[in-house]
Amino acid sequence: MPVRAGNSWLRMAHAALLASVLTGCSEAAEGDGSTGSGRPSAGAETSAARDEKAVRSGGSVGAVGSACELPVTFDTAKSWKAEAVQAPLEQGPVTLACEIDAKPAGNIGFLRVWAGEPGDADARTVLKAFVAAEDGVSGEKFSAFTAGGLSGVKVEYLYASELLEETKKESAFAVTTADGPVVVHLGGLDTEEHEEMLPAYELARRTLRTS
Repeated sequence: MPVRAGNSWLRMAHAALLASVLTGCSEAAEGDGSTGSGRPSAGAETSAARDEKAVRSGGSVGAVGSACELPVTFDTAKSWKAEAVQAPLEQGPVTLACEIDAKPAGNIGFLRVWAGEPGDADARTVLKAFVAAEDGVSGEKFSAFTAGGLSGVKVEYLYASELLEETKKESAFAVTTADGPVVVHLGGLDTEEHEEMLPAYELARRTLRTS
């Protein structure tokens, strides 16, 4: 029986991410030349260099035989690891199908791909329903885009995390295909992590095409 995504699941996910960060901080404190946050010092690597690495393609997902078989395919950033999700988890009209983990690339967060059944709903309707199913959302900004012959809708919004007691940015985009709608969502531990992962999210959106 599918489980609906809600505050309980989100708190568990955030708790796991927070635990990863705290572990990283502890390890960094014991190493040489690392800051207390577990990140390289400002002089070690510039933001531009991180972005350049993030947008390098490390492969793709969606096609038959890939880590996640989906109605669409897109490029994944170098070092990000994709894994199909077996346990059904629903948010609005779509079900979680794939998680692409940023930790191997040095960030805390995921690109999550959600897929639904074929129907008459357009991408905007699907995306609005997806966002509306997440508690604590505000400041939604929707806009249209095209990629790979597909017309889609993207959104940026704020999510109020009860666990972290702060508000952070999140992003998502949606398209519809003959095999059903697809939503790709980028969260992150906090706004800083989210913004560092945005180049990987944009790489996925730019290279989007039907499988």
